[in-house]
Amino acid sequence: MEDEPMEGVAIEDEGSNLSSEEPTNKTSSNKNKTKTRSKVYLPGKSLKEGEELVVDESAYRLLHQAQTGAPCLSFDIIPDDLGNSRETYPLSMYMIAGTQAAKVHVNNLYITKMYNLHNKQHSEDSDDSEIESSDSEYDEDHKPLMSAASIKHQGCVNRVRCTKVGGTVLGASWSELGRVNIWNLQEQLNAIENPTLLAAYNKNNEDIKPLYTFKGHLSEGFGLDWCRAELGTLASGDCKGNIHIWRVDNTGSSWHVDQRPYNSHAPHSVEDLQWSPNEKNVLASCSVDKSIKIWDTRVSPQDACMLTASGAHSADINVISWNRTESQFMVSGGDDGLLCVWDLRQFGQNGSSPIATFKQHTAPVTTVEWHPTEATVFASGGTDDQIAQWDLSVEADNVDEPQDSELAKLPPQLLFIHQGQSDIKELHWHPQCPGTIISTANSGFHIFRTISV
Repeated sequence: MEDEPMEGVAIEDEGSNLSSEEPTNKTSSNKNKTKTRSKVYLPGKSLKEGEELVVDESAYRLLHQAQTGAPCLSFDIIPDDLGNSRETYPLSMYMIAGTQAAKVHVNNLYITKMYNLHNKQHSEDSDDSEIESSDSEYDEDHKPLMSAASIKHQGCVNRVRCTKVGGTVLGASWSELGRVNIWNLQEQLNAIENPTLLAAYNKNNEDIKPLYTFKGHLSEGFGLDWCRAELGTLASGDCKGNIHIWRVDNTGSSWHVDQRPYNSHAPHSVEDLQWSPNEKNVLASCSVDKSIKIWDTRVSPQDACMLTASGAHSADINVISWNRTESQFMVSGGDDGLLCVWDLRQFGQNGSSPIATFKQHTAPVTTVEWHPTEATVFASGGTDDQIAQWDLSVEADNVDEPQDSELAKLPPQLLFIHQGQSDIKELHWHPQCPGTIISTANSGFHIFRTISV
């Protein structure tokens, strides 16, 4: 459904393809099924005749996927009041996502609640005979569900981010028409909790307007980030290299956007923005000019660029992520398929070489994000259709693998490779559900937690 709300849409209980299987001639003595011999599949390998990719469900604690009609290539996780560090299943979680529909006038923001998300352990711990005797009842009880309220959006949504200010959830959306909108999401969040409210909302949502719209950017853009150290402060960057800083007043009803842009990336596009996790006046940006810049927003735009790493990648830099627990570290991903880890204490010095570089991705990296609480863990994804989980604290230990094997050649810091999505665009760790990742791609959403994190 490209232009309709998704009330009650089921999330499919399926996942990615992680291993290949070869048929064997062995037959089970009690079920008369052909057994298969599984082996690890690494991205880029060609499959032999008779091989197929199947998900290794034993490698997951949680694994679901969801569809939204038109692709939602940007989303954000909405903070909730259900508690932190929650690992009691089934889980519920909330997000905002924006469509990229073929027709400009049918785009939407979706505010969604995904619920009844069971872990994989429930089926492993259950008695097989009991499950087989009541399959339909069992499946219905464990069926993952999604409820959504839509907001009509002018133009495709390039990027969407949310925050919570004074108890109110706000969303910011970048439109392909060159506008940045601020939305109050409370009405939609209330509606998705109650079927009666949602039905009433769906009849009357034609007139939902943004709280504020900024039309001062010279083109469309992708850079967008809310400041965590100063709630209500937003940065937006466009394809002409201009960055504008937004601030809301104490009442939460009036917005001020600095008309003087930070523009030393110009005329090259600003691809991503990240506020420092603990300094309210420090902002990072990356660009197709192959540089990463650190800004001090307390000074005038012409003097605000404090540090620059030029030639940080050999191609466009698409994404950056600032470590939330060890704020001296940042990770970047580019069109060259590289992941670069930076120590900002050495930034801007002697060419600003990264302290670590990884080349696992075979195509442009489109998303990267540090784990919200584990300082050494991050995840990355790209157009090579793989999501990788990394842990920088892991050291090489290949004593169990032949040195000429494919597995021995992998970086020891690579924990896990998740597949099954086509053209991955964004991923986010859920800050309140440990180890859980939501990712979006042209093929839809995955919600998963691996046994590695």
